[in-house]
Amino acid sequence: MSEIPVAFRPRAVAPAVRATAGPIAGIAIEGMDCASCARKVSAALGAVPGVDSVTVDLPAGRAEIRWRPGAATESDALLRAVEAAGYRASTGTSPGASDGAAAAPERPWRRALWLGGPVTVALLVGEWVLHLGMERWFQWLAFFLALPVQVMVGGRFYRGAWRQARAGHSNMDTLVSLGSTAAFGFSVWGLLSGFRGHLYFMEAAAILTLISAGHWLEARMSSKAGAALKTLLNLAPPTARRLDERDQETDVPVALLVPGDRIVVKPGDRVPVDATVVSGESSVEEAMLTGESLPVEKSRDSRVFAGTVNHTGRLVARVESTGESTALAHIIAAVQRAQSSRAGIQRLADRVSSVFVPVVIVIALGTALWWGLGHASASAVHQWLGGRLWATNVPEHPVAAAFAMAAAVLIVACPCAMGLATPTALMAGVNAAARRGILIRDAQALEKSGRVGTLVFDKTGTLTEGHPVIVAREDFRTGPDPGPPLPVLAASLARPSQHPLSRAVAGLAGPEESGPEFEDWRERRGSGVEAMLRDGAGSGTWRLGSAAWLEEAGVDCRAAQAFVDRESAGGSTVLFVARDQTLIGVLAVRDALKPQAREILDRLRASGHRVRLLTGDRPETAAVVARELGIPPDAVAAGVRPEAKAGVIESLQRQGERVAFIGDGLNDGPALAQADLGIAVTRATDVAREAADILLLKSDLAAIPEALDLARATLRVIRQNLFWAFFYNAAAIPLAAAGLLSPVVCAAAMGLSDVIVIGNALRLHRR
Repeated sequence: MSEIPVAFRPRAVAPAVRATAGPIAGIAIEGMDCASCARKVSAALGAVPGVDSVTVDLPAGRAEIRWRPGAATESDALLRAVEAAGYRASTGTSPGASDGAAAAPERPWRRALWLGGPVTVALLVGEWVLHLGMERWFQWLAFFLALPVQVMVGGRFYRGAWRQARAGHSNMDTLVSLGSTAAFGFSVWGLLSGFRGHLYFMEAAAILTLISAGHWLEARMSSKAGAALKTLLNLAPPTARRLDERDQETDVPVALLVPGDRIVVKPGDRVPVDATVVSGESSVEEAMLTGESLPVEKSRDSRVFAGTVNHTGRLVARVESTGESTALAHIIAAVQRAQSSRAGIQRLADRVSSVFVPVVIVIALGTALWWGLGHASASAVHQWLGGRLWATNVPEHPVAAAFAMAAAVLIVACPCAMGLATPTALMAGVNAAARRGILIRDAQALEKSGRVGTLVFDKTGTLTEGHPVIVAREDFRTGPDPGPPLPVLAASLARPSQHPLSRAVAGLAGPEESGPEFEDWRERRGSGVEAMLRDGAGSGTWRLGSAAWLEEAGVDCRAAQAFVDRESAGGSTVLFVARDQTLIGVLAVRDALKPQAREILDRLRASGHRVRLLTGDRPETAAVVARELGIPPDAVAAGVRPEAKAGVIESLQRQGERVAFIGDGLNDGPALAQADLGIAVTRATDVAREAADILLLKSDLAAIPEALDLARATLRVIRQNLFWAFFYNAAAIPLAAAGLLSPVVCAAAMGLSDVIVIGNALRLHRR
């Protein structure tokens, strides 16, 4: 019966939900061009000792770092980590941000398109339509048109490649720079030396332009993928109406509110902070928190949350939480953390990418030597493949062919799609889940959700409504003066507890029925409550709880056997009241099953999951519930204390089962931690006590199959993206080396691969 704080898992504590949060540092970062850059910076900062979490804002060119509580905060260590990764960092304002407002991430790429696009089109028409490519005057014109593109558009890639080279690294900027430079440099040499073959000014400009176009599309689509998080960030209003001692309203910044202040929320207003209603009645839309579409009625003592919308009435509320302590802030932190996490499958891509660029450079050099020194054999292979695939034209001069094919290999092999495969899918999936009131902790939770086969459900508050009521009671005391009535005694014992069963018992007595005053009140986890009553009749140690606990204390409960048999057969939970070793009375508590519980469990079984019930209730009560839910008797574990639930989960795991545990987050911390996948069915007020891999902010059981389906869909998209990225590079590199893909086609294919990966991830938004 006890309520205990849910134990966080040390390996995955959310920084924003800790009781004591560590300090936050912000640094500006220069040189990040794409999602892969942001991921690399995040990994570098996360490896600094003492860093708890990292959030990289690519458009703003900034990173927010939260230190662990008590850790030494070394800003210099952060700057060194970023610079070691090949980027420039400072504690000032990012060059890409102005007055705290980040520029649109696609803006620099759009400028590159405005310059490179017309030049590429003009040169393409001159060569492919008017056939002027071999005219010397046109080659000089191509040089003067391509030069600013090479300098201004290519400068972004050159700077990135140089920073990586100084740090001893290489990335896609390295490949793009080498490829475009090979095409442009050979063309300049040919122009100045009088070479009469084809020159590649158009290809050099097209490479930079098409890859910039790919980055522009990537930035636009990534912005769309992050729209849900941006919406959450903008939900809470910047100002609030604060009431002073004379009940006068004053508009003040939300940052100035402190717990205890009174605020006014009028119809149509968004609630600025988490608060408790003092007066007024209204309906409040909480869809942004729980995914519930219907408004929730609010009156005195109801909780309202930052970002929710007041619909009909005027509310006066007392501020409870502000800033990072609000439920909205916890949700945003959870979404940000999940988006910045890495799936285990991503580690494979990271290991491949770390050696991919050097390998590609070696392949490009080998291709150049092959076409330059063994032109006849390379041409023979090209003709043989062309006859079976498609025919293409290659330069007849060995030097020209060497430069062209090497450039094609360098361009087509850019590993940008590999870097985007996981982050874009993860961002889209986590955001889609957050809109439905489902918080996915990290990428590992997604992977685990696809592997579980057994679903173990807690009963109270998970399969049931969580609002039990007293349906029967019996007092075993006799005599002319038995003392305070049983309902008053039991209510006084239960009142300090927040457990659902205790709250049901506390409701037996009204506020005017104060009852006896107990001392030394204590709550025994999973068993009940006990306290001392020292004065007057009935003094001694009083207990309210389960039969097993009272029997351990020496209480003889046999007198209640008939009551227990009768009420347990109807699905009620029986609580016992005792003084010292004497049984005083019994209470039957019943909690109705949630309306769709049987239907949801049938859906889960139909999808191939095995469903089990794990509860602390008596076997008789559990058997009734299991029968109503269609759970076979051999899949029910009853009478299990909270600390023993983890042992039941572990025994199933030893049998080879991959187990997901679904609980209400009150007494289920150990079981949630032990399970392969922990799912907490809770309320927005409990976000700060996150202990599960997946947190459901609404109590609707339909969210469970929805969460599992969405998690599996996200993981499926990640795998599809990684397969495409690997397949694309594996197939394209040999084709480019054999001369079947020109540098221009390779640049277009590289950009298209990015678009395919991001577009595939965005399908999750439609789920």
